[in-house]
Amino acid sequence: MTTSSSERGVGLGMPELPAPDYPDDVRTKLEADAREIIARYPDSRSALLPLLHLVQSEEGHVTRTGMRFCAEVLGLTTAEVTAVATFYTMYRRRPSGDYQVGVCTNTLCAVMGGDAIFEELQEHLGVGNGETTDDGKVTLEHIECNAACDYAPVVMVNWEFFDNQTPASARRLVDDLRAGRPVSPTRGAPLCTFKETARILAGFPDEREGAVEAGGSAGPASLVGLKLAKGETPTARVVHPRGAVPQDEPPHDPSPGEHLSSHDAPQDTSASDPSHPAGPTAEEGE
Repeated sequence: MTTSSSERGVGLGMPELPAPDYPDDVRTKLEADAREIIARYPDSRSALLPLLHLVQSEEGHVTRTGMRFCAEVLGLTTAEVTAVATFYTMYRRRPSGDYQVGVCTNTLCAVMGGDAIFEELQEHLGVGNGETTDDGKVTLEHIECNAACDYAPVVMVNWEFFDNQTPASARRLVDDLRAGRPVSPTRGAPLCTFKETARILAGFPDEREGAVEAGGSAGPASLVGLKLAKGETPTARVVHPRGAVPQDEPPHDPSPGEHLSSHDAPQDTSASDPSHPAGPTAEEGE
């Protein structure tokens, strides 16, 4: 006696229909941009990653239509395109917010307070990991590493750095984003929307006035090792334990351009905030 799929609780369903095409005007624009991207590479399939950013800049995430477009202009199968689009987390597979807020919860950021920041933002925004606020402004996610350990804990918004964060400062950050108030990254280019960021990552110039001049990534704390390797002598600094400033020495007040690491003391980060301890709350396995 055989058992039907319906009796086994398996729903085979209907085959998924082909993805719809873009409207004619959108496709014409994307084809022109795609030709420019593909021309940069000796092998056209090498253009897949920037093309995925291109279609993401159109709709804010990589849709089935976007993957079909990439496959057609590169002569690939949709399976080949899907395999790449689903491998890299920088490609969103569902609608997301104007601002992708990523909280680093990898080792150093976590122990410095990244976990506390992520928990605070989840509660404050009322969303979980990978979810978007009702107004469509903010998508919250945890990130394994922002590659900025010397400024831990770090939050990124559309891949721009916000260093030395605390739960309170991160909460103000997302409130400002949702309210449309000006927000400036700690370093790097001025903030723009996720769609605009995706187009820049596709390889097109950032045409905003002053954006290129304001670019940059590494801060002074990141460059100490490079200076030592070049034989330069960094400025001597005496760093005391957090909060322990000798009586005969005034508290260190860094200049606006100095931008110290969160490991320099005294600095106000989540690790020094008694209301948000950074350490584990339970033994491993509990």
